[in-house]
Amino acid sequence: MLSSILTVYRKEMKEVLRDRKTLIFMIVFPTLIMPVMMNAFVSFVSRTEKAARTETLAYAVFGAEQLPELAGAFAAASGFNRVELSSEGEIRAAVAEGKIRFAVVIPDKAAQQLENGKQVKVSLHYDNASVTSKAKERAQKVIREFSQSCRSRRLSGLGLAGASEQESLLEPVAIQESGTAEMREVLGERLGGLLPYMFIIFCFLGAMYPAIDLGAGEKERGTLETLLLAPVPRWRLVMGKFLVIFTTGVTSALLTLTSLGAWLLLKAMSVAKGQAVAFTAGKEILATVGITDLLLIALMLIPIAAMFAALLLAVSIYARSFKEASSYCGPLNFLIIVPAIIAILPGVQLTWGWAMVPVTNVSLAIKELVKGTMNYPMLIAILGSSFLMAGAMLFFCTKWFQRESVLFRE
Repeated sequence: MLSSILTVYRKEMKEVLRDRKTLIFMIVFPTLIMPVMMNAFVSFVSRTEKAARTETLAYAVFGAEQLPELAGAFAAASGFNRVELSSEGEIRAAVAEGKIRFAVVIPDKAAQQLENGKQVKVSLHYDNASVTSKAKERAQKVIREFSQSCRSRRLSGLGLAGASEQESLLEPVAIQESGTAEMREVLGERLGGLLPYMFIIFCFLGAMYPAIDLGAGEKERGTLETLLLAPVPRWRLVMGKFLVIFTTGVTSALLTLTSLGAWLLLKAMSVAKGQAVAFTAGKEILATVGITDLLLIALMLIPIAAMFAALLLAVSIYARSFKEASSYCGPLNFLIIVPAIIAILPGVQLTWGWAMVPVTNVSLAIKELVKGTMNYPMLIAILGSSFLMAGAMLFFCTKWFQRESVLFRE
């Protein structure tokens, strides 16, 4: 029995390895393209962030004569270029057209209000629809520093010249924070949700094209009928194909882990101290996750890959052509992404209820293993339910393969 399954496995694996798409999605994409894409994305975000913080911002000030010191603070600060507008009514249009990035409106008698110890409310107009713009942040910084200087002068006039005296008056009770979580738990909570997401997605992608080729692809090539004539029970044929798809899915996920870990380590070693927090955080996580946790993470990939392999093979067997199978796998990809994303959402924690939800339970468990806070009895329930689901899908796939109406659809 085992020898016939292995014979089918070797035959189908040779077929799969001859396909360029399979090699790209199983080996090239997770090993080479993924780190390149991550590096390009991080570099783009870094350049965009740096450009937003260093670009010269055009701005307008109305009522500068009411508070010359504030207008002078903007003029003295680097990275600002004042533009004259005829009236306040032009502010919205000027911001929309890009003539200015923000405008400051100082109310009448602002200087007198400050002298009398009153609060001055300055209006800041900016494009609040922009996500990357730092105009609001940079303008607020200048206004905040000017406000702090005014506050210091007021307190000095009351005889509180020392910075510590002023601070104790403004904040009688100070908070000294002391987090109880270890650094591994903190980093795992913030970055650990991304890791299982990457595993699950690339495990699915690594299994998808081999599954399509071994089912619908054989129908198009006309080799399925020849295979069915072999003196081998059909369930053994399914097991051979299933093991090939399972192998490609696990290989893709492990290559993703290896390439991503190597990329994080290289980046962490190359960046300057105090920069690229994500890289140094990734290095910390890789340094603190033990061998046992890594083995458990690899163990949880087995039922996930098995579920994907059985599901994709069943879909591929049903499809009449490679194109039809590809159209079916598109919505399946979306259905896989949704439960994987749930683990990234804030407030979602691993509970006994979530432990029974396929894909999401594995994603949350990997996150807990990265954090070092795994409830190991719950891990048994997760593995048990996942293997049970994988077994049920494989059983369905074998029964599905034995139906002539599925294999030879008109």
